[in-house]
Amino acid sequence: MKLIREFEERCLDMAIAGEIIGGIHPYIGQEAVAVGVCSQLTERDFITSTHRGHGHVLAKGADPRRLLAELLGTLEGFNKGRGGSMHAADMKLGILGANGIVGAGGAIGSGAAWVAKARGNSEVVVSFFGDGAMSQGVLLEAFNLAAIWSLPILFVCENNMYATSLKLESGLAGSAARRAEGFGMVARTVDGMDVEAVADVTGELIQRCREGKGPAFLECSTYRFFGHHSVLELLGVEFRDPDEVVRWRERDPIVALGAKLGDDVVAEIDEAVKGTIDEAVEFAKNAPSPDPKDALMYLYSGTAAVRPGVIL
Repeated sequence: MKLIREFEERCLDMAIAGEIIGGIHPYIGQEAVAVGVCSQLTERDFITSTHRGHGHVLAKGADPRRLLAELLGTLEGFNKGRGGSMHAADMKLGILGANGIVGAGGAIGSGAAWVAKARGNSEVVVSFFGDGAMSQGVLLEAFNLAAIWSLPILFVCENNMYATSLKLESGLAGSAARRAEGFGMVARTVDGMDVEAVADVTGELIQRCREGKGPAFLECSTYRFFGHHSVLELLGVEFRDPDEVVRWRERDPIVALGAKLGDDVVAEIDEAVKGTIDEAVEFAKNAPSPDPKDALMYLYSGTAAVRPGVIL
């Protein structure tokens, strides 16, 4: 959790300074969800992520150096600088990609889960999304197919109470978990600010998926400490009640777990993480930039059959 927090705070500073072009969607405050869930996965398992995906990617084991290089658009990034903040992926780690389209990861995750089931493997897929995705057709269709085909997928809703700036009660009728139950899925709700609680419940649901008992749904009640996007911090825009932000900050999952670990352990972790992120910043800033002449590379598969009549 501390690694994600330090990474995101550095990235937020770099985005505001203009070093990360286009900005980022900070994950600060929600770290317990990504870490609690991914702690129950193996390297062979898969995840799909969101536009706010750095935490998921790091929790699944991604190298922070290469992730930051991707954000800076350099050749050392996971996708050679072509994916950026919202599309980081690493197939070797089962990271099927962050996604700029709200809710789209659900369909990709269900497809991956279908493949795992068809092959008779024990892999499980986790699909992360926010409460703002709960009315997206593609996600609801993914729920339906996952339930019909009894796929090994865990749908994880990070309910941070806001879809960009729209409050939850203004955009979601009923509750996220009850909607999932309507598809016949087992659904649980957990305190998303408690990493141990998230890990415990996730472990139970993941085991169900591995045993072939079909999809499951986990709603994590959480909160992002900053606005929807770094540009809001740059402009000084705040659409939430400041007292509400203060109340949630008092439940910081990193502080809560640190109190259990003790000051010496926390200090050791903090020092190690700072060194890791310092190294990542140095690595990413010194990585080579793409050559403009290669701008059209990777747009098409090298093995794809060319449609008749196309002039290359």
